[in-house]
Amino acid sequence: MTVLVTGGAGYVGSHALQVLRQNGLRCVVLDNLSRGHRELLSAGTPLVEGDIGDDALVRRVIAEHGVTAVMHFAAYAYVGESVAHPARYYANNVAATTALLTSMVESGVKQIVFSSTCATYGMPESVPITEAHPQRPVNPYGASKLMVERILQDFDRAYGLKSVALRYFNAAGADPEGRIGEWHEPETHIIPLALEVAAGARDHVEVFGTDYPTPDGTCIRDYIHVTDLAQAHVLGLRHLQSGGASEAFNLGNGNGFSVRQVLDTVEKVTGRKARAKAGPRREGDPHSLVGSAAKARRVLGWKPQWDTLDAIIETAWKWHTRHAVKR
Repeated sequence: MTVLVTGGAGYVGSHALQVLRQNGLRCVVLDNLSRGHRELLSAGTPLVEGDIGDDALVRRVIAEHGVTAVMHFAAYAYVGESVAHPARYYANNVAATTALLTSMVESGVKQIVFSSTCATYGMPESVPITEAHPQRPVNPYGASKLMVERILQDFDRAYGLKSVALRYFNAAGADPEGRIGEWHEPETHIIPLALEVAAGARDHVEVFGTDYPTPDGTCIRDYIHVTDLAQAHVLGLRHLQSGGASEAFNLGNGNGFSVRQVLDTVEKVTGRKARAKAGPRREGDPHSLVGSAAKARRVLGWKPQWDTLDAIIETAWKWHTRHAVKR
């Protein structure tokens, strides 16, 4: 089989591409490189530069490469940007994805693994969050991903398109060998920002809120290693290949770490200071987001390997120190 990886030059997409190839699967990447980097692509992987909403292009790629399944990572993913520019998010994350799904159905491709998010849940009513938790997103980014989940359900009923939607918590870390890693422009995630401070490339990292009802007053998040995320995508594809029904799964470690714990661990791993300054809370930030991945473990057989904060940050630091100069 050949897997079409949309957004394969991005952070999670490039790691999934690496794991797909390690499992002997042929891949072709479709990416417009607006936010991805060709340097993250596995050597020898065909890259088609273009948009997922280009029906003629998607049909041609499917036909020429014999595509039988899709892994869909091509989306905008900045919460703040989605609030400031919702039209951009609904056009790319929803309208263009609908065009991609239509091209798949019309080309006879009936399996897709979709990169979703815990942002579809909104403010948590209870922790840890399970897949049964109400989905009430509080920003356009989360809303756009939830819309696609519902479109996938409708496409399954109407056209037999089978899907696995994977709701990530906080993706973090890098390929353990240091070949690829987290590369965003601009960077907004706490771990790479803190590593930039430790490396002397940034003066400090801002902590948004220090008065939350948590043990140290800072927000708590569930960090999941990007390679473990990638493995879950392969397991999701196998689930569909074996005739499994369309499903949605949380992906997280089930353990929460505060911003202060992240900064302390960065200092421990790097042996350098990760200076921080307290800032105001960000609107819509819940004090704690921790997910239950019991369903993914039970149904997919998923077993995260990099499940400690130390291990996650060690791999991120390895990537950062090897590639910061090149970037």
